[in-house]
Amino acid sequence: MTTSTRTTPAADHTTRLGTEPVGRLLWRACTQTTAAVGVYGIYALTNAWFVGHGVGDTAMAAVNLVAPLLLLLGAVSTTVGAGGASLISRALGAGDREAAARAAGNSFTLFWICAAATTVLGLAFLDPLLTLLGADEELRASARPYAVVLLCGALVSTGFSSLVRAEGRLGYSTLLWLVPVAVQITLDPLLIFGYDMGVRGAALGTVGGQAVSAAMGLWFFFGRRRRPYRIGPRNLLPHGPTLRALLGIGLPSFLAGTGVTLLAVLVNATLTATGAVTALAAYAVCARLQTFMLMPHTGISQGLQPIVGYNTGRGLNDRALRARNLALLGSLLYGLFTAAVLALLARPLAGLFLSDTDTIATAEQALPVIALGLTVAGIGPLVAAYAQSLGRPAPAYLISIGTLLLIKVPLVAFLGGLGTHGVWAALAVGELATAAVALLLLRRLRDATPKAP
Repeated sequence: MTTSTRTTPAADHTTRLGTEPVGRLLWRACTQTTAAVGVYGIYALTNAWFVGHGVGDTAMAAVNLVAPLLLLLGAVSTTVGAGGASLISRALGAGDREAAARAAGNSFTLFWICAAATTVLGLAFLDPLLTLLGADEELRASARPYAVVLLCGALVSTGFSSLVRAEGRLGYSTLLWLVPVAVQITLDPLLIFGYDMGVRGAALGTVGGQAVSAAMGLWFFFGRRRRPYRIGPRNLLPHGPTLRALLGIGLPSFLAGTGVTLLAVLVNATLTATGAVTALAAYAVCARLQTFMLMPHTGISQGLQPIVGYNTGRGLNDRALRARNLALLGSLLYGLFTAAVLALLARPLAGLFLSDTDTIATAEQALPVIALGLTVAGIGPLVAAYAQSLGRPAPAYLISIGTLLLIKVPLVAFLGGLGTHGVWAALAVGELATAAVALLLLRRLRDATPKAP
């Protein structure tokens, strides 16, 4: 059902996606999303600093072992976010408010079901899960309380910023990241140092900030009056065609997030096999720095999605293509800058988070190698996001799961047998190969026409 509308402030935010000059629109969208995820990256680094200096390097290694749980929860929220955002932005572009409301409501329902299942199953099988993640007796004492808190907070692990961004509300979408991170950065030192709660305090700080984000998201969708669509109780009921479309588009994001999780588990297991806690602790810092440096790539992809979705929904394909090309250029330039920074400042960056000289030396050796892959690390996610925005998830499936199973996992398994240096090389080569595959798939999308929402 297509609904005629009055012009409201919320509608102005939405229609701007199809009228504002593309370069300026993309810059505004990407700077806001990059600032948002960048601030979260700062939290990941400060969290590592608090754990490393407040609890110790062994606790840092334990927290890194449990990090895949956070990645898994992030993959679930990204799935409903990417699928729901694509449906919402294209529906709003076509003027169909009812379809937009139904997509948003089903996104909420799907996430809550998955999050509840994660909590129940995770707590029921926690000890086997920790064993699978590579926790030995020394690390289990720190890993277990951290994992319990994260699993209990699964229901509030997202504020649905992608759905907010899909209707052009970039400012509020940014606040959904900024405010919770401020809460987390405040809680971490208070709980770790002030109340001597160790890794449990770090986990409580994370969940506390997530709860604030979830509350802000619920108020936006169910409390605000001036919005381009309203979510009613009927929109929360599972709707078969909407769920199929949402999962079809969003599942590549889940596979990508799950792939990152599995790859992290494989890397941790490979490093654990060497028997060196120093390698695990060094990788924990490298992974945090890598996550932080990759945040602007995530911001560029997130900023691009509503622009592409809305404009293809209105049939303005030239605007979508120009936005895509500008985003690719920005991602590549940033990747080159990132690699140079990590390679040149490897030792001082490692020294910020670690105290043991052997662990610092290991991280110093790893960072320049890993940095080679970061030059093009944003290309794969960007192409996948572009395909999802068009309602064409097939290329995103190939990028998310195909490159993981056929390239990244075999590289870590093979080169990891050569020792820690082989692991670092495998991570870099995997990113380079993934970028090459993504660019080949992008050529097939060049003449693609978007699907109707």
